[in-house]
Amino acid sequence: MQVKTGSGAAIDSATLVEIYRQMARIRAVDKGIQAGLSAGKFLFAYWPATGQEVIPATISQLTSKRDYMVTTYRGIHDQVAKGLDLEGLFSEALARVGGVNKGKGGAPHISDPASGSMLTTAIVGAGAPIANGLAFAAKSRGEDRVTIVNFGDGATSIGAVHEAMNFAGSWKLPVIFLCQNNQWGEYTPYAGYTASKDLASRAAGYGFKGVKLDGNDPAAFYNGMKDVIAEIRAGNGPIFVEATTYRLGPHAGIGDNHNAPKEELLAGKEAWPVPRTRALLIESGAATEAQLAEIEEAARAEVEAAMAKAMASPSCPKEEMLLDVYADVGNVPVRGQYPRREAEVEPTGETKNMLMLEAVIQAQATAIELDKGVFSFGEDVGKPGGVFGTSKGLQAKYGADRVLDTPIAEQAIIGCGVGAALVGMRPIAEIMFNDFAGVCMDPIFNHAAKQRFMSGGATHVPMVIRMMVGGGLGGNGAQHSQSLEAWFTHVPGLKVVMPSTPFDAKGLLLSSIFDEDPVIFLESIKLLRGSKGDVPVEDYRIPLGVAKVRREGSDITLVSYGWEVHECLAAATELQNEGISCEVVDLRSLVPIDYARVLDSVKKTRRALVVHAATEFGGFGAEIASTIGEEQFSTLKAPVGRLGAVFAPIGYSREVEFNQIPYAKDIAARVRQIVAFKH
Repeated sequence: MQVKTGSGAAIDSATLVEIYRQMARIRAVDKGIQAGLSAGKFLFAYWPATGQEVIPATISQLTSKRDYMVTTYRGIHDQVAKGLDLEGLFSEALARVGGVNKGKGGAPHISDPASGSMLTTAIVGAGAPIANGLAFAAKSRGEDRVTIVNFGDGATSIGAVHEAMNFAGSWKLPVIFLCQNNQWGEYTPYAGYTASKDLASRAAGYGFKGVKLDGNDPAAFYNGMKDVIAEIRAGNGPIFVEATTYRLGPHAGIGDNHNAPKEELLAGKEAWPVPRTRALLIESGAATEAQLAEIEEAARAEVEAAMAKAMASPSCPKEEMLLDVYADVGNVPVRGQYPRREAEVEPTGETKNMLMLEAVIQAQATAIELDKGVFSFGEDVGKPGGVFGTSKGLQAKYGADRVLDTPIAEQAIIGCGVGAALVGMRPIAEIMFNDFAGVCMDPIFNHAAKQRFMSGGATHVPMVIRMMVGGGLGGNGAQHSQSLEAWFTHVPGLKVVMPSTPFDAKGLLLSSIFDEDPVIFLESIKLLRGSKGDVPVEDYRIPLGVAKVRREGSDITLVSYGWEVHECLAAATELQNEGISCEVVDLRSLVPIDYARVLDSVKKTRRALVVHAATEFGGFGAEIASTIGEEQFSTLKAPVGRLGAVFAPIGYSREVEFNQIPYAKDIAARVRQIVAFKH
């Protein structure tokens, strides 16, 4: 039996009943939450999707748990229809251990691979680039999964969505950009933030199809989405869908949309698909009043039972605080706890003398050969081999499906990596300059870094982000020369690595690629062609969190990383002639940090100087100096010193740059001051 809606669109009656069943469940969840919040039964942040029930309810009839979904903080209706366990959902919203993510992420950060709900973001528009990564993973594995990323109309103003759409069009990804146009961007009406007459037409500008569907009409929306999903499964993606609807509730909280004009809100309620679909089912004879009442009672009972169990679940305890920050809790830096990690076993096989950039190429090649889930991507990394040649020859050898060029779109690049990593791939993303991190920090520190913790370990992001650090060369100026490692060391969940030799570059990069956490891998441009050494041809790994003593000494410990290690060694040679014996410790990885070996060295020398190319003020050296001071204050012969760049943008003038960043002469001068200190 076919049922026709007011638009004339027809749908099978049994399908319409199932859509209504999901709508009833969504409505029961909404009512239960609003009643509980209103009565003070519980308290949590809630962004209602009242009025938007048709969209996910209909999609539930066209997709399965195998298909991927990304949604937003206003996505509880999407979660319900996707098949998320309601007890787990409510428990998560209440921060209880029974939550789908152990109560660690809450409703705005749900991740449930079992239902295909891969990620929920509380950052407007941020899910779109991540959905690309999920879609890429499915495409590269030859799977027919569909990825749907949900967002509101307000998100279409943000750069991440535009970057993601262009990226998806370029890579022809099987992803649906589903804009639930509820006519409101938080508290601002549609006409208040855009001059666009519609949103679907934007897709044409990115080279793919955009369709506008009535998100309040279950038959029209079902038929339209059925065609869209079939096209995606056939390999004809991406597609943008604008589903028009109306948000009856406020941006956050309970009750009506109090920002809406009275007449507009009344019209929205008259068009509300829950009562309209119910009436249609009865009028058409597709269902009786008794049958619908039974569906609604089952939904109410399911919600009531799930809420009761959630309320009985214990709160997420403080013991969870450091769990799921990293795969290994021992990687979390804790004052007074300095684990001694086992050092690498020296390789004994064939070696080849090579530049650091060649070592970086070799590491990527080895990883690509070892694991079919590894892929390298970024701006110009294909045939050009990257601006600095660190991917040269890889695409020719392994193909354009393993080494991929991207648009100039850093948010889209990192987001894609996050999404692919969520489902087990191991992306190697290249961001040309460390300075460009500013345009992609959201997917780095809000998603890659936090996903393991927010999901309670349900999902994690094993990816590497390679960035080139330009300081010390001269002539690159203020926007291509910064050392920003302190940004990343300040973010729980990220690991940060910076090699100083070709040997370390290969061994550390391979360890980073096969690490279970996101790693920021910083490469000194000064060293890519300026450092050469013997590197094992075969696979070998240098464990993260293990420092290396580059030179033994007895009078002072110089702690550094990256290209400044070589400046410290040069200073040590100069000072040796003056009778000052310097021990040089190369951190190699900043997080996790090897305080055990640093403190061992300072215990012996009783003096320390931390050196880095980043600005001294607020630099990572302050963290190290403070820890050394706290732990060994009573035995130190002098205050711990630190030496970094002056607090100014890097000068374009070589004379300025070479006088603002520490070089061997500056290090030697600072060492003399420390050694001369008398109590």
